[in-house]
Amino acid sequence: MTGREEPLEPLQPLEPLEPLEPLEPLWMLAANVVLWRRHGEGGQGQRPGTRMFKGGSKVYVHYRTNGWEECQVIGRPRHGRPYRLAFVASRHLYGFRPRLVRSPAVLRAAASSDFGGFRDEAEAREDAVAMEHLAWELRSGAWPDWPHPEPCHCHECLTLRPHR
Repeated sequence: MTGREEPLEPLQPLEPLEPLEPLEPLWMLAANVVLWRRHGEGGQGQRPGTRMFKGGSKVYVHYRTNGWEECQVIGRPRHGRPYRLAFVASRHLYGFRPRLVRSPAVLRAAASSDFGGFRDEAEAREDAVAMEHLAWELRSGAWPDWPHPEPCHCHECLTLRPHR
């Protein structure tokens, strides 16, 4: 130690964090991100998942905008561990189903806005059926006059192709 340096003071212990109050479970819609999506001119290009989420990732539909064509979702991104909020086109989601969410991380992310969830499972189930139908219509109507590329890995072609 030189004469100019001052000795370090011992670190003070941090004050304990206040325990978070438990959040009430919330009915939300869970969905998966499509494995492959069409993009570009005429939908001739194919990309895995979306920019934020890997294909097949589970997300929770948090809020719907633009006539249900776009959803704000909560999910784990491609890069990183904590849950994030992101806007995703409804056509890039499939397998909508009602779920009673108890995860504190998801509930905290949902509490950051004014979405109050669904009252009960029946209401969530009705919305899940409507969202699945709408997402299918949006996917199939995105490029109505263009043929699928060969080989095509989009959601419709993958679900119609027999498993090997």
